[in-house]
Amino acid sequence: MASTNEKTPISDAAPASMSSVTTTTHLDNAYNFIQNTNAASLEPGDVDIRAIRRKVDFHLIPIMLLVYAMQFLDKVNINYAAVMGFNQDLHLKGNNFSDAVTAFSVALVIAEIPNGYFLQKFPVGKWLGCNVVLWGIVTCSFAGIKNYATLLTARIFLGIFEASTAPSLMLLSSQWYTRAEAGSRFQFWFMGMPISQVLGGLISFAFQHVEDAKLEGWRIMFLTLGAVTILIGLGALYMLPDSPMKVKWLSEKEKVALLMHISENRTGVENRHLEVKQLVELLLDPQIWMLFLINCLIAISSGVITAYSSTIIRQFGYTSKEAALLNMPSGLVSFIFALLAGVGVRHASHRWAWLLACCLPAILGGGLMSYAPKDNKGALLTGVYLVNAITPTIIIIYQWAMCNVAGHTKRAIAAVVVAGGFGAGSIIGPQTFRAQDAPEYHTAKVILMATQASAAGMTVVLFGYYVWANKVKERRSRKLEAEGVAVNSTEDTWGNLTDKQNPEFRYVY
Repeated sequence: MASTNEKTPISDAAPASMSSVTTTTHLDNAYNFIQNTNAASLEPGDVDIRAIRRKVDFHLIPIMLLVYAMQFLDKVNINYAAVMGFNQDLHLKGNNFSDAVTAFSVALVIAEIPNGYFLQKFPVGKWLGCNVVLWGIVTCSFAGIKNYATLLTARIFLGIFEASTAPSLMLLSSQWYTRAEAGSRFQFWFMGMPISQVLGGLISFAFQHVEDAKLEGWRIMFLTLGAVTILIGLGALYMLPDSPMKVKWLSEKEKVALLMHISENRTGVENRHLEVKQLVELLLDPQIWMLFLINCLIAISSGVITAYSSTIIRQFGYTSKEAALLNMPSGLVSFIFALLAGVGVRHASHRWAWLLACCLPAILGGGLMSYAPKDNKGALLTGVYLVNAITPTIIIIYQWAMCNVAGHTKRAIAAVVVAGGFGAGSIIGPQTFRAQDAPEYHTAKVILMATQASAAGMTVVLFGYYVWANKVKERRSRKLEAEGVAVNSTEDTWGNLTDKQNPEFRYVY
């Protein structure tokens, strides 16, 4: 994971003072920190960026992985409870289960709206940690639900508090790494999802063996997972720093070196000033809505397979315990494709190509689920497993968005809009699994395959848009140079300019 600039001379850390494009934006807090630190007066010598990066990885990635793992596990644990007598104990009928799954996503999408404001105004780590603790408490409360009404209430509150997870992790990752480094780090914490898929099957299998207890096995499972989530939330509150400028485990010299290292992103680090113009630009930016749409299409299939995989497998003729264990390879498939995509993006870039590479096996899996003979359990299971190849595309999209959106207000709102795309798809997905289509759910499986193919097509369109946008920027840069306007200056790097305002910003694809 070498960088193009492994050694950062401290004497070069102070940004140059040059004229540039006129702007009314506020300079980044990182720039103010560098100026106040007086980097030139620090002890001479080079700072090893690789050592700093290892230190950052050690302090951030494990807790981020745990948070994402519990976010996924607590969201889909009713998938495992469904094969543990959950539906029967709560007297669920018709589409009650699907509607409960959908209620979570509706609450999540609505909660994303204020999340954009809170992420702009409050430290990301603290905001995330508080929400993790709160949804852990909600997960514990599932042990006390008695009927459909109480289930619906609990799912709504779970969606509200989990809404902060993806946007917070996206912003945290983009604050500490260059665009080239961030891809693999996004994939590292995303590994919490496939790990949870594997553990979820084991956890369900274990709690199905609970007998002669005062509470049903699924209720004890919710209590246990909720308690673990609360502990991880408290850990996040303590461990996740407010910003690179305020962290205690880096020296002043290391902080400056790190900030100058990531300054090549031209996206800044922290600025609490709310820019209304950036919000308007975001609403009119085609890339935001293409990313939203791709994420939505992918979420329709990934949301379905994570919420219903145990139910689907059981309908192949397996027992509840067998279904729990047979669901575990789904996590392994997600893990393998996430690892391949992470390494590929880190070393070869071409995010669009890796996204397509994950879509194609998933489309094949959807075809097997839809059209394989009903007595061919091997083909049907293979289809379920292959559909999970689509899940790593979510994190590619998140990382893509954070690489290509600059301006603090625009980036914070973009994080929640793109994450909201996943929520919107998760609303649609469960509604394709209607009670009248049981037990084969053929319509849902065809929709699953069609949305995956549509996501692949939109990815190619987005790739073409970025190529075109970069050509436009190149022409603008040449025009500015011909007019004698300086570029690559302090204002361009730290001026809170958006990706469209900054003539030196280039989109990655």
